Amino acid sequence: MPTDVHQHIWPPAFVELLRTRTAPPYLDGWTLRLTGEPPYEVDPADHDVTARTALAQADGLDLALVSLSSPLGIEHLPPAEAAPLLAAFHDGALALPAPFGVWASPCLSGPETAPDAVERELRRGCAGLQLPATALLDAAGWDFCAPLLDVLTRHDKPLFVHPGTAPPTPDTPPWWPALVPYVHQMHASWFAFRAFGRARHPRLRVCFAALAGLAPLHGERFAARGGGRGEVDFDAFYETSSYGTRAVDALVRAVGIDVVVSGSDRPYASPTAPDLGAAAAVHALRTVNPARLLKGATP
Repeated sequence: MPTDVHQHIWPPAFVELLRTRTAPPYLDGWTLRLTGEPPYEVDPADHDVTARTALAQADGLDLALVSLSSPLGIEHLPPAEAAPLLAAFHDGALALPAPFGVWASPCLSGPETAPDAVERELRRGCAGLQLPATALLDAAGWDFCAPLLDVLTRHDKPLFVHPGTAPPTPDTPPWWPALVPYVHQMHASWFAFRAFGRARHPRLRVCFAALAGLAPLHGERFAARGGGRGEVDFDAFYETSSYGTRAVDALVRAVGIDVVVSGSDRPYASPTAPDLGAAAAVHALRTVNPARLLKGATP
């Protein structure tokens, strides 16, 4: 079942709600306004369901998991603002045709209701839960999100960690958010998972977008500074979006091929097939490993 674990589509009702807003995140026509990032001109075709379905079929996918884009910051809006946006996203995404599936997203500003909301979306058919990396940067973040992760464990569903909002950084080039704060967030959330998250959630399957900001490549420095090498965590996965052969090959050398899964971040990047020297390697990234992430099994 060839799978892309990381795509984004905005359902029509979600788009219209973004257009009703006057503070970030909001859409001015098709211009996206976010705190911390330059205005972004959205291509309407990127969110055209018919066109995207054809693209997924052309990519040979049997499953493409779409998620709320955490850099929008919707998870951290006040509950009264977040709730209608989350409802429009979940309702629209769950109604998408095959091969699309959905990652659920929570409202993190209303923790008293978030576990119930996550449970509801999982029961409606979401494949797992996405959280912004900015919510998981330290022990306090993993502790705050623990009730949500307990819901995932009860349902035997995975967590997807995605870059969150970027802080305002004046006088930087347009690519700065994707290359600096996004990568830093993924790097920090991975180390926080190792230090704090795994002990609290020993059975949780978790996938880090963008190869976890290449954090596992710091294993030698980690060992030199007293962190230890440790064994490979076969329930911690790494998604490949925006990276190619050199980065994927380096990560495979650090953690093995069994925990690397294919993701594209479409429409913001195109899928790539890293040249790892064997067709079996691509099959592992696209088919075997995503199935294990979503359903669980010993590699």
